[in-house]
Amino acid sequence: MLARMTSAAIRGLLVALLVALPSLLLPVTATQSPEIVAFMALLAGGLIFAEYSSHSPSIVEFRDAPPLNRSRFVFAALCMILLSILAGHPFQPTGFSALVHKLAFTVGDALDFAYSPVQLTRLMMPSDVPQYTVDLVRAAAGLAHLISLLCVAYFAIVIRLLNWPLSSGAFNVWVNLPLFDPTTGGDVVTRLQRDAKLHIIGGVLLPFLLPALIQMGASMFDPALLGNPQLLIWCVTGWAMIPASMITRGMARLRVADLIEQKRRSFDHDKNLQAV
Repeated sequence: MLARMTSAAIRGLLVALLVALPSLLLPVTATQSPEIVAFMALLAGGLIFAEYSSHSPSIVEFRDAPPLNRSRFVFAALCMILLSILAGHPFQPTGFSALVHKLAFTVGDALDFAYSPVQLTRLMMPSDVPQYTVDLVRAAAGLAHLISLLCVAYFAIVIRLLNWPLSSGAFNVWVNLPLFDPTTGGDVVTRLQRDAKLHIIGGVLLPFLLPALIQMGASMFDPALLGNPQLLIWCVTGWAMIPASMITRGMARLRVADLIEQKRRSFDHDKNLQAV
């Protein structure tokens, strides 16, 4: 009981720090609305604490199947840290921020090829926006997109080489998939595979669709607002990491479906041997 509450408190604190990270890393002159940030950090931390302190999960999937959620948190934190340093460089330049600035602009330039998500992000910016803001958005998008690809590649390695999720012990499907209802009808494996493919397809298409949707709905959200450092960090991180999270979630569900199918084949084989 005490260990679970302590673990939940640490996780909640880390999530709260992640929400407040841009405000903590950016110079005071580049931050806005600290009260709203503090409220959102406390809310997110409280939700995570409530989720992990309970015996059974209610929202968070793969709670007992590390390192899926941990890896997504680490890569999201890495993305926000680097983007905060990048956005804060014009205000308080340092040697390390200059290195991150150079790296981001190099990666953004390399990934800005025809029909790439980075190019679509750059093209959605209005023509009256200063060129440095456009270049900064491209650099941030390139760096975030690279981190999202590393996140997906890391989890693929974990599945293939570390035999996830069996490497961390027994895997309970219904505990780790609290939002999945096995009684709604249809074969469980087929439904898991269908949901997984939808998640992967959505995660692949989302980085391409979001810039187009923002450009179409420019009256609701002006892309020029990305000149604000905090908004730039949050929007670009969400643009890159939400699709990566969807893809890893789909990969995890495909793996679970494969394990269930393997268990079924093993059970049928043992049943046939007993019949003989």
